[in-house]
Amino acid sequence: MATVLYITAHPRDDEQSYSLAVGKEFVQAYRSAHPQDELIHLDLYKMNIPQLDADVLNGWDKLKSGTAFEQLTLAEQTKIGRINELADQFVAADKYIFVTPIWNYSYPPVMKSYIDSFCIVGKTFKYLPDVGRVGLLGDKKVVHIQASGSVISQGSKTPTESFEMGHRHLKVIMDFVGITDVKGIFVEGMAEYPEQAPQFKEKAIRLAHKIAGNF
Repeated sequence: MATVLYITAHPRDDEQSYSLAVGKEFVQAYRSAHPQDELIHLDLYKMNIPQLDADVLNGWDKLKSGTAFEQLTLAEQTKIGRINELADQFVAADKYIFVTPIWNYSYPPVMKSYIDSFCIVGKTFKYLPDVGRVGLLGDKKVVHIQASGSVISQGSKTPTESFEMGHRHLKVIMDFVGITDVKGIFVEGMAEYPEQAPQFKEKAIRLAHKIAGNF
């Protein structure tokens, strides 16, 4: 049995979001193909995800200098403790389904905050002498479902292709923690070509069904 994190970063529901609509279809197809697996939904907009603020950075510095966790301030303990919970949950999972929209060529800020919560040295990566950074999660899989009003995905050969910083950034982060099996499902062009929006959505759903069966 595998543990799958279904990670969504959209403030609306699947009736109002192309990315969530395709994500819902992916999850349904995945459950049909892998009924034994545990799927956990993380709605990032409804979660407590601490930002890397002064409390977190100061607390980490204290821990590195030998201060016991119990000697940190209450704010430091609370925020670092929560970050550790999120990181441990991420590490314990086997597969990840990320669902995000593109806003101004990247994903919502809550997604970046979540990424910051699991990019923790000793948990998802480490440093080795004469080698440098080594990711620790190499045996895991990722699929990223991304919606954008314009056509900007990699390989689209559009003038704005180089502007895309959502999927590209996520692939960099996954490589950072050792995950190289990263697939993308893009539903895009709905604002640019509104008359074709239903077809774009259906195309993405068909691809989601296909990938879900073997994910």
